[in-house]
Amino acid sequence: MEEVLLPLDEADRLCGLCGGGLHAWEGQTEDCEEVTVVERSFVLRRVRRQKYRCRQGCAPVTAPAPPRLVPGGRYSLEFAVHVALMKYGFHLPLARQQRLYLREGLVVEAQTLWDQLDALAGHLRKSYEALLAEVFTSPVIHADETYWLLLEKGPGTKWYAWTVASPDTVFHRILPSRSGATARTVLGDYAGVVLVDGYAAYQTATKSGPDGPSPATLAFCWAHVRRKFFEAKQFAPACEEVLRLIAEVYAIEADLPGWYALTAEERQVALAQRLAVRQQRSAPVVERIQQWALAQRAAPGSAFRKALEYMLKLWDGLTVFLRNPVVPIDNNHVERQMRDMVMGRKNHYGSKSKRGTEVAALFYSLIETARLRGEDPGNYLRRAALAAIENPGTVTLPKSQD
Repeated sequence: MEEVLLPLDEADRLCGLCGGGLHAWEGQTEDCEEVTVVERSFVLRRVRRQKYRCRQGCAPVTAPAPPRLVPGGRYSLEFAVHVALMKYGFHLPLARQQRLYLREGLVVEAQTLWDQLDALAGHLRKSYEALLAEVFTSPVIHADETYWLLLEKGPGTKWYAWTVASPDTVFHRILPSRSGATARTVLGDYAGVVLVDGYAAYQTATKSGPDGPSPATLAFCWAHVRRKFFEAKQFAPACEEVLRLIAEVYAIEADLPGWYALTAEERQVALAQRLAVRQQRSAPVVERIQQWALAQRAAPGSAFRKALEYMLKLWDGLTVFLRNPVVPIDNNHVERQMRDMVMGRKNHYGSKSKRGTEVAALFYSLIETARLRGEDPGNYLRRAALAAIENPGTVTLPKSQD
């Protein structure tokens, strides 16, 4: 908050009625507020470490050096965090940052900005890796993927950003394939419920193998089902009925209590209520959806036929939520956590190197997890990096603000 006091000009300090002089009425003002801009500035800070000596002529002692992002480096930890937030939190490419900083009086190359990101990511690597174990502690997780360009040669090679997320943690990695084997690597030995769309790689990844059944159970997304019927509605008015029934299921879900952030006792009560309401109210609606679908006839290859087949093929996974109260009915949570990556891809197209994909996945994961947990991402990145600089290998996760 900044206060500005506006006085009358000397020539105007005359009473309009009697012509006498006006004097300030102490403590009396007429106030309003406005939002303005204070230009950012970059400061070259000289750190002077005091030296000390004893009167007996022993070796001098110097005050300890502050933690540095790079030993002997010119740029501070705070500067690197700012660059990371601008690129991965607000989608501003390094070349654009370079031009912006030049306008503000700082001459710096895009390569130098990248060097700061690379160094900062090195300090945060252990914290990033710890996020995967955090995700896998949840009894239900979300998984999804989207394309990402590796721009090493020509127009680039299509890689894929794979994401797994629990209610309060996100873990991204960028890999060269979208195969079932890659999906198996992403899911690892997770033994809970995985909520996904209908992409076949997840079904391949969770098939029983020589070692026995898969530890993970797949649940499928009702939002994707709804999307298929909504797209087919213009060709098949019969879709109005199933869309109305799906809306009923969503309306029931909207009144159910959350469970993840509750204490153990409160959680059990909430889960019991979720299960009871779903079995009593949602299950009959879902049964009507299935009976409606089985009674429909649609031309082969039509959008309506594809929507029906999509839903019925995934039916077992679409009804997991009726039996398991922790399972949401759609995968929208993970899609929200992937928006930053999609926005970043639109702005800087992808990564110029494999190391670039690793750094991008790290920062998107840490920034989005901090936001989910209610901690300011900039404060978190500074806190985690400082801890790792002072004690290499330290794991620092965002704090939950419950």
